Amino acid sequence: MAFFDELKERAADLGRAGVAKSKQVAEITKLSLNNAGEEDTIKKAYTEIGRLYYAERGMAPEAAYVALCEKITAAKTNIEENKARIAQLKDDGKSVEEEVVPPVETEVPAEEPACTCTCETETCTEESDDTPQE
Repeated sequence: MAFFDELKERAADLGRAGVAKSKQVAEITKLSLNNAGEEDTIKKAYTEIGRLYYAERGMAPEAAYVALCEKITAAKTNIEENKARIAQLKDDGKSVEEEVVPPVETEVPAEEPACTCTCETETCTEESDDTPQE
């Protein structure tokens, strides 16, 4: 019986160790996710600081920020030029479509049923009696 008691105690110890390890892993995961959220908050704050600095001092930045402000200004200029070119291409595309494919008006008669009997199928073999159906 001592063997079974010892085995039972070791199993209980392993169970307690497993629970402790699970709690440890859960807490590490929770803290890691919390850190990721805090890092995201920092990145957003850095971005906002940069946005505010550029808005306030972008045209006359301090020496350490000149290169970065010039990159932002150049990128904004490129974006505006690209938007203007896109608008021009869209306008040119509209006029090209109008020139190449003029609108065509056609009068297509409504499709008549293949037969006049009550079945109204195209493969009907019944003779029609030419009397109107009600």
